[in-house]
Amino acid sequence: MAIEPTTSCNLRCPECPSGLRQFTRPTGMLEPAFFKKTIDEVYKDLVYLTFYFQGEPFLNPNFLEMVKYASEKGVYTSTSTNAHYLSREQAIKTVNSKLDRLIISIDGTTQETYEQYRVGGNLNKVIEGTRNIVKAKKELKSRTPHVVFQFLVVKPNEHQLDDVKTLASQLGVDEVLFKTAQVYDFKNGNPLIPNNARYSRYRKYNDGTYGIKNEFLDECWRMWSSCVVTWDGLVVPCCFDKDASHPMGDLKCESFKNLWRSSVYQGFRNKVLNSRDQIDICKNCSEGSKVWL
Repeated sequence: MAIEPTTSCNLRCPECPSGLRQFTRPTGMLEPAFFKKTIDEVYKDLVYLTFYFQGEPFLNPNFLEMVKYASEKGVYTSTSTNAHYLSREQAIKTVNSKLDRLIISIDGTTQETYEQYRVGGNLNKVIEGTRNIVKAKKELKSRTPHVVFQFLVVKPNEHQLDDVKTLASQLGVDEVLFKTAQVYDFKNGNPLIPNNARYSRYRKYNDGTYGIKNEFLDECWRMWSSCVVTWDGLVVPCCFDKDASHPMGDLKCESFKNLWRSSVYQGFRNKVLNSRDQIDICKNCSEGSKVWL
């Protein structure tokens, strides 16, 4: 399950739509009371909780309080951050929250490259935030959170894969993951599509157009294993529904159990199994693709 702590964000990138797509969803922050109510209902069946969707989690002042609450319920917790708000104090609070996994988005090893993708971002802040969390783990003698550098491979940064591994080693990061990037308007090419086809979710055809690599099948494991809960309580089928345009229900008005088994949800699952190519959010989905390199 993914829970959206906040929809506010200060950086722009293809996976943070405030810059490259116009989204109409109102912004707001997840309230602790609603979060706790939801967790109390589902924690016995919940294995993995992801605290991010379309924003920067650390902008929510109650974020780490919610992480701690879920952790105390025995739920594995993970989040993704641009690391711009990982101050010394926040790093210590993060470790104490018992967060299991911390993904730091670092999409370039020089400021020039980084800001081509993370418009408005500051690489020095990413490095400083990383140092703070690594230092806090050592001081508190904690094995968590497992710190991951996530590098979305795009054309401007595909030459820096070795550099980011070196930087991660110098900073004491636990793991480096390379990920292909979802881009929009890919049919006629896109300046973010890497030159090396291995690092792209899209293939170039003989006529010069592009299409997604994976075979388009009427199947999707996500429909039976996970969902997204937005900051204001809507349940949407997956993280590709970035505008929450396919709400399955509202947790402020009904229980998760009823919503999960509802006719609306079952109807959407049937569409996925019979005519997935007709569902807008599925058309640029990575289901069946090799996302992690």
